[in-house]
Amino acid sequence: MRHIISILLENEPGALSRVVGLFSARGYNIETLTVAPTEDKSLSRLTIVTSGSDDVIEQITKHLNRLIDVVKVVDLTESPYIERELMLIKVRAVGKEREEIKRMADIFRGRVIDVTDKSYTIELTGDGSKLDAFIDALDRAAILETVRTGASGIARGERVLKA
Repeated sequence: MRHIISILLENEPGALSRVVGLFSARGYNIETLTVAPTEDKSLSRLTIVTSGSDDVIEQITKHLNRLIDVVKVVDLTESPYIERELMLIKVRAVGKEREEIKRMADIFRGRVIDVTDKSYTIELTGDGSKLDAFIDALDRAAILETVRTGASGIARGERVLKA
């Protein structure tokens, strides 16, 4: 089963390396990893998407809590949450393709953020399946470059991840 784990981490050199090393040393796979400072510059929020049984995720969580730089760990998938990912995709857009690609971006609520004579760069946000569906709807030969951030998540309602 897929899990989104949010970690509040001290913003110190080597902290991220220790978290990733924990996953690597135990043979756990990281599907996506997103990290950035929080409103408190001394803390970063790390979001990891991984897969495993509930027992495996419990072990991961226990090991993460033992790391000195880790302030708090939450498995977002244990309660309602919101997940988003950002994708920038550059596609070939010439001739009659231009209008079709613009229409496709509109259908998926994307924005064309750069235009040249031969290409569009489109910004799209949503969960991973939405971004995958957009890619699948395009002609693969039209895709010039794709950049994805990986998942970011936050609990719904009053639940917060704070130190």
